[in-house]
Amino acid sequence: MTLAFEIETRLREAFAPQSLEVLDESEAHRGHGGYSPDGSHFRVRMVAEALEGKNRVAKHRAVNAAVADLFPRIHALAIEV
Repeated sequence: MTLAFEIETRLREAFAPQSLEVLDESEAHRGHGGYSPDGSHFRVRMVAEALEGKNRVAKHRAVNAAVADLFPRIHALAIEV
């Protein structure tokens, strides 16, 4: 199971989003610190009713909490919610 798939699974379970896209942008960071060919840099684009009414910081905290145990393997996570 890829790290991108694990991130997607956690977010689907936590938020039941109307739309979700997890992009592995690791290859664009080849040669940079934290790069891993197995996935290290990700972008999450998500729309979820569960996050409606929350401010940006609260939304990001909720997403980070849903994948917190994966952070030792994630170097960068860009969040668009």
